[in-house]
Amino acid sequence: MPRFSRQITATPADIDVLGHVNNAVWVAWIQDIAVEHWDSLATPEDQAAYVWVITRHEIDYRGNVRVGETVTGETWVPEPPRGARFNRHVRFLGQDGKVRVEAVTTWALLDRATGRLLRVPTELGERFVEATR
Repeated sequence: MPRFSRQITATPADIDVLGHVNNAVWVAWIQDIAVEHWDSLATPEDQAAYVWVITRHEIDYRGNVRVGETVTGETWVPEPPRGARFNRHVRFLGQDGKVRVEAVTTWALLDRATGRLLRVPTELGERFVEATR
């Protein structure tokens, strides 16, 4: 299944007192890769009309990443949206191919002008699910 991916290299600012990437940084990277995925598939009209917000994170930390190490972040949407929400899967792999962090995040679609929840339009949802097949 093709996935949206990008590489990220840990900088000194990403590192906590234990010498590895801080948990808050992982959350930021999860959001960053999701936004980049959205930007890669959404039209300018979609981006003007809608905004996504995170309603839930479920994160499993499986390994550490230290300054200078690179991970490959992958994200995909395995199932069509339910109403205003869908689950996005994210994982970060070390250079050895082992999973460092895995997450399932729930995102909700808002009307950018009103800030109200919107049912995800079928065409928009299909674009993301189809992109992962």
